[in-house]
Amino acid sequence: MITKNQIKHINSLKSNKFRKTYNEFIVEGVKLVDEILNSNFKISSLFATENWITENENNLPENIEITEINEKELKNISGLTTANEVIAIVKIPENSINTDTIFTDLVLVLDKIRDPGNLGTIIRTADWFGIKNIICSNDTVDLYNPKVIQATMGSVTRVNIHYADLAEFLKESPENFPVYGTFLEGENFYTSKLPTNAIIVIGNESNGISKEIAGLINRKIFIPPFSSKQKQTAESLNASIAAALVCSEFRRIR
Repeated sequence: MITKNQIKHINSLKSNKFRKTYNEFIVEGVKLVDEILNSNFKISSLFATENWITENENNLPENIEITEINEKELKNISGLTTANEVIAIVKIPENSINTDTIFTDLVLVLDKIRDPGNLGTIIRTADWFGIKNIICSNDTVDLYNPKVIQATMGSVTRVNIHYADLAEFLKESPENFPVYGTFLEGENFYTSKLPTNAIIVIGNESNGISKEIAGLINRKIFIPPFSSKQKQTAESLNASIAAALVCSEFRRIR
């Protein structure tokens, strides 16, 4: 049976403040917890239904504290519309940018991405296209926000996500290293000669790439619309959609 203190602790981790205080975050659902169990992330404790525990008891590490809960208790602590059998409390890992290897492939740079669903989807997209490193501005939404984790669908275990001062990161990148960003006045990226290794900057959902970061981009590209010239088109693309299109084209060229 779950205790009041455990309920209070779990609910506190839905806030960025307490995730930083306890250095922990929440993972919900059978698929996501399974991904975490098969990764290098360390689980502090599990809260699961009898059915889930029975099905997984032979595959669980011995040092994980497991609390059996019923469906009603699960609903009380779940952040999902429909609670899903298991919740894990996971330690936030320590990681740092490896400057020796990060510039040997594509790197995504996210400038002030605020929507949790967008960040999670971009991480999932990076995983699909084999992009191992994402650099987020310090004012990008918190990676360990439960909505971000949910949207990654487990890809958070395979992509290295770092938070940094983007201006400093870009200034410290190798000299003449290509830094791409999407702009309305950019070159049509479907006809551009794209390199194997590059930095790709994805801008904020509402305002695009900030002026400071735009000044550090040396390759401006444009994703052209294909609607009729006689018809008005959408003003812009969703940040995660733009990221997916750009990643796809870079990998297609490769």
